[in-house]
Amino acid sequence: MANLTSKELTAIEEQCSNEIILVKKYRSYAEQSTDQTLKTKWTQMADKHQQHYFTLMNHLN
Repeated sequence: MANLTSKELTAIEEQCSNEIILVKKYRSYAEQSTDQTLKTKWTQMADKHQQHYFTLMNHLN
């Protein structure tokens, strides 16, 4: 991994926080949804943002 500047680290940390918020939000929507199609879509979106989070975290390790 290349050395990151403090500005880049801050940006990644902020984006990680944003991704976690989205994961929680979409999981909540999925839990509350009574429509199976929407529940599936919300779950897929949560999974996608969780993967984004893991990808960003790999840049910090």
